[in-house]
Amino acid sequence: MRILVIEPEHKPYEYEIDGSLKSMQEVVGGLIQSLYPFEESVALVANDEGKLLGLPMNRGLRDEDGQLYDILCGTLFLCGIAEDSFSSLTDEQVQHFKEVFAVPEMFLKFNGNLLVLPME
Repeated sequence: MRILVIEPEHKPYEYEIDGSLKSMQEVVGGLIQSLYPFEESVALVANDEGKLLGLPMNRGLRDEDGQLYDILCGTLFLCGIAEDSFSSLTDEQVQHFKEVFAVPEMFLKFNGNLLVLPME
């Protein structure tokens, strides 16, 4: 299964896994949680306990107005969605999401506010 891995402070990269639960858990380093924050048929898979375990902050999720509503912690990946399971990403999905997640983010707490800065 062709996925796009997104690690904290790194650009996304393509990776192949066999699609088993074990292979997915190995990528994220623990129990998996799937999110569906995009209009495209793509799942975002992260460590279910990433925040509880204190994994490094990775990328922010934003609403349609660009407002931050969540921060994903630890390594995550994107995969396609088939009828009742995960699937490989298409070439177009890989290219699109490489662009969406191209710039790693840094998170800083300043005067009680959370600042999200691009790491160019």
